Amino acid sequence: MKEKIAIFILRWVFNSFGLWIAARLLGTGYKNEVDTAGILGFLIAGLIFSAVNAILKPILVILSLPAILLTLGLFMLVVNGIMVYISLKIAPGINMSFFNSILTGMLLSLINYIISATLELNKPFKYRRIR
Repeated sequence: MKEKIAIFILRWVFNSFGLWIAARLLGTGYKNEVDTAGILGFLIAGLIFSAVNAILKPILVILSLPAILLTLGLFMLVVNGIMVYISLKIAPGINMSFFNSILTGMLLSLINYIISATLELNKPFKYRRIR
């Protein structure tokens, strides 16, 4: 149980960092908008994104399965963008256009993939057969 909480906190921190990087690199997509969110705003947005990603994403993936299969998985970029867009609409002080949300979703997917791969490499080989 402690391991799962540690993994959630690790993902939360890196998702917050990824949102901050995306807001700095991509901007918000709106003209004349000042970014009012500080560190706390991005931490709250990262927590909201982690929760929405854990709860809402499996439901959305199942509902959009025909589109995902038809586009050979490319529709997952739109699903990830929707997750970011919903999270940032809920989060206070951070707004982003839908197109920038899709690009941010790509960045956050890459970050989560790296975290998952790193955590998988650190697991011991419990069921390894030696001949």
